Amino acid sequence: MTQTQAHQETRILVQAAAAVCEDKKGQDTRILELDPIDSGLSDFFLVTSASNDRQAVAIADEIEARLKRDFGVYAHSVEGRRKGDWILLDYVDFVVHVFLAERRAFYDIERLRKSARPLTPSEFDAELKAALAEKTRAVRTKSPVKARAASAKSAAKTEEPAKRAKTVKKPARKAAAAKKPAPRSSAKKTKPSR
Repeated sequence: MTQTQAHQETRILVQAAAAVCEDKKGQDTRILELDPIDSGLSDFFLVTSASNDRQAVAIADEIEARLKRDFGVYAHSVEGRRKGDWILLDYVDFVVHVFLAERRAFYDIERLRKSARPLTPSEFDAELKAALAEKTRAVRTKSPVKARAASAKSAAKTEEPAKRAKTVKKPARKAAAAKKPAPRSSAKKTKPSR
């Protein structure tokens, strides 16, 4: 898998997690696209707020369940579920932060990651759809050089069986003619009696 494909898959997972935040009434959901130089291991932070600890746990649980069910992806680690004021789900390529509103204001992750590009889920969704559409267009319209190479390969494959059929040797006729007739029996033939 190429790095671009892995990045696209990560974007799809982040989009699914953001959709859960919206479904569960998470407030002020933001996606921070981290600067590759500054980010370390993760590419994205998904940050959302909950009005109480039960809602925070419900959002985190649903994100885990949906990513596991729909994509077979499990969180590498989960922190803060018991208290519920700041739940962190680490999926390595992206990290989900579910805060109580006052904790989010206190820690202010968006300010700490100044180099990150903040996006709303709808902006992120539009970018993801555009990237996937571009990828589809690129697959449909191959470059002329690649198209010619592909057609040359397919032509070579169809010619190959025809060449093999022509090169099959037919049995030699001389060998069939060179066979000697079966030896005659030594018993004399008798004339039939009348």
